[in-house]
Amino acid sequence: MLRVINLVVLATVLFIASYIPTVRAADPTPDKDGWFDLFDGKSLDDWKASEDFKAFKVEDGLIVAGPSKLTHLYYNGAIQKANFKNFELKAEVKTRPKGNSGIFFHTTYQAKGIPAKGFEFQINNTGSDQRYRTGAIYPTKPLDKVLLKDDEWFECHLSVRGNKVVLKVNGETTHDVELPVNAKSGLSLSSGTFAIQSHDPGSVVYFRRIRVKPQE
Repeated sequence: MLRVINLVVLATVLFIASYIPTVRAADPTPDKDGWFDLFDGKSLDDWKASEDFKAFKVEDGLIVAGPSKLTHLYYNGAIQKANFKNFELKAEVKTRPKGNSGIFFHTTYQAKGIPAKGFEFQINNTGSDQRYRTGAIYPTKPLDKVLLKDDEWFECHLSVRGNKVVLKVNGETTHDVELPVNAKSGLSLSSGTFAIQSHDPGSVVYFRRIRVKPQE
């Protein structure tokens, strides 16, 4: 008799449970101006590192890139299913002396090496090589001047629409160019995700307020 009662109770519980809605994580929502946060200031749950999983960490609401061997942190969250074509991206960045980093766009996850797909918004306020200066587009569009100093926060602003790419640093345009689209060989624009670089054992770079505004 007790067994029958237990079975009845179990069946009742399962019946009731079938009508309880499944709790789902809230879908990402933009602010009133259409901007989404790619980084919540708390965790790297929406990001995936490649070679060195300890290369990136969250401290005091910041993403700390490095020091480490060459490694990249790819966005793989729910916004746009991590596939962006036309967009605006903003990020606040601070470099330590010898800091070397960048934000890749129109790229895709790869387990090793520098991303083969897409371009890089270069971040480096120390080196003399024009290809690596903050505001350059690596590897195709160098920058002939140094805009910033280490240990100061600055804003990177990237806009991509069709084949038109605009880079701004603290509101100053460093490049307003047209890049190849869907080229059969060589680097070209298409669509993809973003990746933050940790370049080498001597490099430390901080990121905060990483936001994206998808465009039609």
